[in-house]
Amino acid sequence: MARALARKLRYVYVNTGAMYRAVTWLALEKDVPPVDAGRMQQLLHFTDLVCDVRDGESTILLDGIDPAPHLLSAGVNANVSAIASIPEVRRLLTQKQRSFAFDYDVVMEGRDIGSAVFPETPYKFYIDASAEVRAQRRARQGLQDAIAARDKQDSTRRTAPLVIAEDAHVIDSSNLTIEGVVGEIFGRLKQKGLPLGEL
Repeated sequence: MARALARKLRYVYVNTGAMYRAVTWLALEKDVPPVDAGRMQQLLHFTDLVCDVRDGESTILLDGIDPAPHLLSAGVNANVSAIASIPEVRRLLTQKQRSFAFDYDVVMEGRDIGSAVFPETPYKFYIDASAEVRAQRRARQGLQDAIAARDKQDSTRRTAPLVIAEDAHVIDSSNLTIEGVVGEIFGRLKQKGLPLGEL
């Protein structure tokens, strides 16, 4: 949905979940336990982490390696929430995420964008769906993680927990197509006065 909206707006699509998955893959590659915050901080300190844009979408390289082929692996699925709960990881990646907005107009997808990364933006949308529909969608993406368990872990972490920002517009997408959600968001953006030109 976020990617489709970015294309419609001609903005850059930023997938912050891929950034956390990339760091999780790195930890697994380097045999750093996901619960060892000290070793994770040291690993990140000595890793050349480069975020950029290619073909209108965010990219991430770790010491020159593109981890994209590994981001949906079972190991990454099982450990990404633990890695994402480490304050130093969130601090570094939040800084990288905010830097995108200095150079581009962005549509940013993630679990803490409206509450922690860009709490001041007036353009916040929280896309929800029933647990059954979400599980079906993630299975089609090749993800077999336990949705309820991940939600609980992300909602109870100390740093940037998953919450619905008070001023976010909530959309239940259970019975909507991607185009339907994008259309609703686009209409709300117009109402909020976002300059959309001739789009």
